[in-house]
Order: sequence, then C-alpha cells, then structure tokens
Amino acid sequence: MNIRERILIVEDEANISGFMATVLNANGYETMTARTGSEAITTITSHCPDLILLDLGLPDMDGGGILTFVREWSACPIIVISARSHERDKVAALDAGADDYIVKPFGTSELLARIRTAIRHTRTTLPNDDIAQSGQFRAQGLVIDYDKHQVLVNGENAHLTQNEYKLVSLLGKYAGRVLTYDFIIRQLWGPKAKTDNQILRVNMANTRRKIEENPAQPRYIFTEIGVGCRMIDPD
Repeated sequence: MNIRERILIVEDEANISGFMATVLNANGYETMTARTGSEAITTITSHCPDLILLDLGLPDMDGGGILTFVREWSACPIIVISARSHERDKVAALDAGADDYIVKPFGTSELLARIRTAIRHTRTTLPNDDIAQSGQFRAQGLVIDYDKHQVLVNGENAHLTQNEYKLVSLLGKYAGRVLTYDFIIRQLWGPKAKTDNQILRVNMANTRRKIEENPAQPRYIFTEIGVGCRMIDPD
C-alpha cells in the first residue's frame, strides 16, 4: 500500500477549497478541508497533516494565529495562500513560520510545485544526514523510503498503515536515540492527544508484527521500559 501525503486545506471559500482538493486528489494527495480557524485547529491536532495550505482571511480568526499555534509544537510545512499581496503580509507570515507564500489567484502548476518543494524540504532538514542525502534509512535489511513512503524488510513491502508508517519513519529520523512516549504521541497525534500511550502501544505492536521476525525479541525497534522507544542504528 502506498502512503499518500495528507494535505489540509484551510479556506473559507468553498469553490476555492473544492478546486484545490480536486487538483490535489488527482495528483496523488489525500486532502482534508477546514472552513474556519477553530475547525482547522481541531483537524490539525487530531489528524496531524503532512502539509497545510492556509488562507489568512478566515471568518473567526486570522490565519496568523494558526501559524503561531502549529509552530509551538510542529514543523509541519505550511504554505500560506492569500489574496493579501503586500510585502509586509508576506514577511509577517514567513517570520511567523510559514514555509512559503502564494498570492491568489494562482496556477495549478505553481501550487503543485510549491507543495513538492515544501515536502522535499522536510527531508533535507532531517537530523539524520544520511536520510537527508539519500531519502532512505537502512539497517540490517530494514529500509524506510521517505520519498515513496514505504517500509521494506528484506526487499518486501511491509504494507504498513499510515500511522504505522509515521511511527517507523519518526523513529528512523532519530535512529539510535530514545524518543519518549510523550514526544512520539505529540508528533504523531498532536498536542491534545491523550497522554496515556494505549494508542501508541497498539500501533507499535501491529508494526512489530509486520517488520520483526520475532516481535518478542525485536531486531529493529527497542523499548526502553518506562521511557520510550529507540530505532536501531543505521548501517
């Protein structure tokens, strides 16, 4: 199963959000939409999208507030799409943490190119230099392909779900380091996720069944009791 990047469209004009969703779906992305700032925040914290397309002129708040909120806990790429064309608006959005700024009206080719660039930058800023250069993590037959969103074990696709892939890819980015349960939960399910790690335990157990030869004696992902999890060091 190929994992598709999930893009949240925050736009109060239904014709514009519908147009963007149609274009993105046709180009292999999964889309979600939000018409208000409060709806956007709820969606972001519950679904943790891979990229956000953000209109600044929302009916209940300025989009800059969403930028500030997201940047307090996430590096998720955010592209502002706004009718505001003044330089000070662009500068303010970029200073607040936006990755890019597109002025309405815009062409579909430009939108798709900006999205590809923003997603590619999430790879080149990874803490693991090898992943940043090759787009892959490799360790003893395990391959995490960050470009194709796939995990292979001895050349075979592990067929992970989206949450399972996100868990493995996060651990791969910080391979060799222990990630606390709270950090993993916050990164995968947002700052408002329940602090008990039941959902993490379920996803971890399912993941181990798919990638480990013997889940009771893991080869790739290790548990530090009471603290968190660690991915094996890369080859």
